[in-house]
Amino acid sequence: MSVSTSTSTAAPKASFKFPFWAQIVTGLVLGVLLGWLARSQDVSWLHTTLEKVGDIFVQLLKLAVAPLVFFAILVSITNLRKVNNAARLATRTLLWFMLTSLIAVSIGLVLGLLTNPGSGTGLTPADGKLPKRQGSWIDFLTGIVPNDVVTPFTELNVLQIVFMAAVAGVAALQLGDKAQPLLSLSQSVLELLQKALWWVIRLAPLGTVGLIGTAIGTYGWDLIGKYATFTADVYIGCALVLFGVYPLLLATVAKVNPLQFFKGAWPAIQLAFVSRSSVGTMPVTQKVTERLGVPKEYASFAVPFGATTKMDGCAAIYPALAAIFIAQIFDVQLGVKDYLLIAFVSVVGSAATAGLTGATVMLTLTLSTLGLPLEGVGLLMAIDPILDMMRTATNVAGQSLVPVLVSAREGILDKTAYATASASPLDEAEVREAERKVAVPATV
Repeated sequence: MSVSTSTSTAAPKASFKFPFWAQIVTGLVLGVLLGWLARSQDVSWLHTTLEKVGDIFVQLLKLAVAPLVFFAILVSITNLRKVNNAARLATRTLLWFMLTSLIAVSIGLVLGLLTNPGSGTGLTPADGKLPKRQGSWIDFLTGIVPNDVVTPFTELNVLQIVFMAAVAGVAALQLGDKAQPLLSLSQSVLELLQKALWWVIRLAPLGTVGLIGTAIGTYGWDLIGKYATFTADVYIGCALVLFGVYPLLLATVAKVNPLQFFKGAWPAIQLAFVSRSSVGTMPVTQKVTERLGVPKEYASFAVPFGATTKMDGCAAIYPALAAIFIAQIFDVQLGVKDYLLIAFVSVVGSAATAGLTGATVMLTLTLSTLGLPLEGVGLLMAIDPILDMMRTATNVAGQSLVPVLVSAREGILDKTAYATASASPLDEAEVREAERKVAVPATV
């Protein structure tokens, strides 16, 4: 005979819970303190430890990048068949990507012209050196199509991976039901990769300590002094786009509360700031975009597409300011034609950044188009990690913003979901799991 007893379904007593965003902030503060200690006291073992911790975190993110991009793009394209007016949505998404990039590069150019970031730095052309990776329009255009299917994955050429995934996705759409086994497998692999990447993302507070600590321990605050104007320009430019342009578009185009967007998108923005990787942040970006009321089928297309092509920070604001900075160091006069070329490269060539840490390829593409010395890239390499944090945060915010704008304009945005989006997806998942366990009755 079994006796059934039920546990109380009342909520358990509140216990202290350390939110994920607070863990990130704590890691940021701890990283700054440890980095300062390693540099000021010349603690070599601490500097090495911080560097290794940061490197391992970035390597774990990069480990998933190639397969994640391939299967995310493939699945996102095939998911468009579930969306009404798919071609219209895709076109509107691309147009908004380009329009917001044009606004961002314009802000970068104006800031550069007003502040003259290359003046008074004490830097000379002799301080520059050629970058290891370079970009040109020929390389960009011919480099889209890979020579084989393996090399793009081993060399992490994201642009070629996107090309192959797009071809596979379109082919699967053409095949129809015959491709269903492949699509089911792709969906399962994508979910597996996202689950594994979520585990890595949980290590972000620890990765923050290593990455921030290494930047401070290696470069210190004295280096920032030489690049004070340029650094301030990048941060101010990104902040103007992030907290000025984006809210204005949300209020006027989407006609929604801008503050609510930041409440919902903040988990992705803060992770992007730490990880410096749009692709690594992509699972979080997609989740927060869906939580903001964007239909899942559309978000699963727009976010992966944006993570590899939508770079307002790395491909618009930064190269505009960097080109002006380098031109001033090398005493090269830029004219109206050059500024128009910078805008053109930023809008059309942003896929060259491919969502990975750093924007060297995009910068060399801009410099080569303008005929500026590529050695100028070497002047900015030391300060790049500090700049890349704000650039990537701006990138990811834009990747979530555009789907919200398009969805609102097309009348498919869930306004109720948008109005209630607030908690971190990681924290909310844990809360749901805890509630599920409490609600299950016990039988004896």
